Amino acid sequence: MHDFAFVFAGFVVGIVVGLTGVGGGSLMTPLLIFVFGVKPHLAIGTDLLFAAFTKMGGTISLARARIVDWKIVGQTALGSIPAALATLYLLQRLGPANPATQAIMTTTLGLALLLTAGATFYKVVRGKAPPLHIAPERIAEATRARHWALPMVFGAVIGTLVTLTSVGAGAIGVIVLMLLYPTLPLPRIVAADIAHAVPLTLVAGLGHASIGSVDWPLLLKLLAGSLPGIWIGSQLMRRTSDRVIRSLLSVLLAYAGVKLISI
Repeated sequence: MHDFAFVFAGFVVGIVVGLTGVGGGSLMTPLLIFVFGVKPHLAIGTDLLFAAFTKMGGTISLARARIVDWKIVGQTALGSIPAALATLYLLQRLGPANPATQAIMTTTLGLALLLTAGATFYKVVRGKAPPLHIAPERIAEATRARHWALPMVFGAVIGTLVTLTSVGAGAIGVIVLMLLYPTLPLPRIVAADIAHAVPLTLVAGLGHASIGSVDWPLLLKLLAGSLPGIWIGSQLMRRTSDRVIRSLLSVLLAYAGVKLISI
């Protein structure tokens, strides 16, 4: 019965990730800690690989639909991957199971969840929504950032945050991409965000695995549910309004963030 609960949790989170671009770390990590009682460092490490393989399935689906802008993915990864490696080095030096390290990870995770909740709610209430479609001849202009260095700076911040907490590549990533590329349609922003999360979470997850912070049997159960879930969510993304879902997510993430900080 417990195994089915892990599979079902992975399925639900997979749907939310595919539908909104949010939910990998921001939902699964608190679920593992509060509902299933997994230690924070194991929850974060396992969730990173869970996010990598889950979003890999979503990326394949989105790439087939030709809505992934690989230039954005590459520019962002130039900042996020080196930052992830630097953060992993620090975690290895400190020891992931060290009580002081666990406290830092838990508190940072709580703050990241609050930031994600705010970013998610901001998307719900912001006045001007991004366009849903764009003419092919305008794609090159729409994928040009306000400044060439901004995607790499954003990537470095997200890379550090994701490696330390497994949170940040979803709602925070989507909001920042909306600010960097204001004329890019929302489906393309979500697609770029999901595609960028694959190499980032894979590098960070494998790094956590090398220092013993991954529960492999748990990971397989979560993936058994998430891979079909994110495929369904990515199909629904282009024809479903996500306003209510994001509103509920923001409340849930804020609650989890406050609870983690208070531990």
